[in-house]
Amino acid sequence: MGTFIIEGGHRLSGTITPQGAKNEALQVINAVLLTAEKVTIHNIPNIKDVNKLIFILRELGVKTEKKGPNSYTFQADNINLDYLESLDFKKDGSQLRGSIMLVGPLLARFGRGYIPRPGGDKIGRRRLDTHFEGFIKLGANFRYNEKEFFYGVEADELYGTNMLLDEASVTGTANIIMAAVLAKGTTTIYNAACEPYIQQLSNMLNSMGANISGIGSNLLTIKGVDKLKGCVHTVLPDMIEIGSWIGMAAMTQSELTIKNVSWKDLGQIPSVFRKLGIKLIHKDDDIFIPQQDEYEVQNFMDGSILSISDAPWPGFTPDLLSIVLVVATQAKGSVLIHQKMFESRLFFVDKLIDMGAQVILCDPHRATVIGNAHVTPLRATTMTSPDIRAGVSLLIAALSAQGTSTIHNIDQIDRGYEKIDERLKALGAKIKRVD
Repeated sequence: MGTFIIEGGHRLSGTITPQGAKNEALQVINAVLLTAEKVTIHNIPNIKDVNKLIFILRELGVKTEKKGPNSYTFQADNINLDYLESLDFKKDGSQLRGSIMLVGPLLARFGRGYIPRPGGDKIGRRRLDTHFEGFIKLGANFRYNEKEFFYGVEADELYGTNMLLDEASVTGTANIIMAAVLAKGTTTIYNAACEPYIQQLSNMLNSMGANISGIGSNLLTIKGVDKLKGCVHTVLPDMIEIGSWIGMAAMTQSELTIKNVSWKDLGQIPSVFRKLGIKLIHKDDDIFIPQQDEYEVQNFMDGSILSISDAPWPGFTPDLLSIVLVVATQAKGSVLIHQKMFESRLFFVDKLIDMGAQVILCDPHRATVIGNAHVTPLRATTMTSPDIRAGVSLLIAALSAQGTSTIHNIDQIDRGYEKIDERLKALGAKIKRVD
């Protein structure tokens, strides 16, 4: 496991370009299984989770060729389905949450899809019912090996149907869309997730010959087609990384420019940071964050304490609540952070309390943060990254702290952030990686 050594208290300066979106990449890379033709995808982030998925596709028989630093071609014209029932796949697939999205395209094109219980962040229970209930409604037979935690679905043919999802699951919606595009007849999905990454997947599938309408809404209509063709697709910039850079600029009192952010796809993100008092200037498709000595929380109109909570799109993404919580520790004013979707995501706040932050963990879902307006900087300490987003939140805290901090288990951070230490060094950060 790797470690970061961070000398905090240094201001950053310069320009940063966000990586491709991790959550979109995991969807669209799985979609290459839906066609035997060549698919080219640009702006793929060079991160552990995505590279692991590409490795699994190679083991499955997908021809992959790296065409540039962040561009690949994929061709799934000779798939080895026996790999799906091998011990190697049970090990490989269990290490990656995004591996669940192999099932939809495999079921649609080959009539069967298997997956071990996926891994990923330890942020609370993340059930798979939405995925498999959708497949069953399309006509698949479901089986589960409780001893090996191994899931399977099989069908001679899938048939379009009307379905109401029990939750607006992003990966569940993506998986069902990929299964439905080759089903016989028409499928409607109500309460579908409608994040920009779902929109990107749907637009990519349409460019391959699918017939999906209602894109951007929570009601999708999918008319099944016989086959799909190849395409060229470009992944959006990662909105979570963009929010992370905004948080870094605020906490380190730095001036940063974030390039090519796809502003129209950021949703609530700019307004939430502005509610914390952080200045953001939107110019062309860039964000400029000027240096601020302090930022003051805007209470609600009736004077009550500001509350920031997560919700399905177009609500505020849960992946940024950890960053917002850390940024609030140095704000002027108080904030209630309400993490509704995952019951273990706020448990990293004990590390911030050790650093001198004033945070009250009310219960697994709520934390009250009393900001100290940079009057007293956080103290350096030794920490361990529990998951991707908490890990980068602790990194942001360490960059702003006085003294030298150590963060262990940085493989968690590397799962979602491309060469973050090298990119921070280019901005003036004092950070060293120790393997």
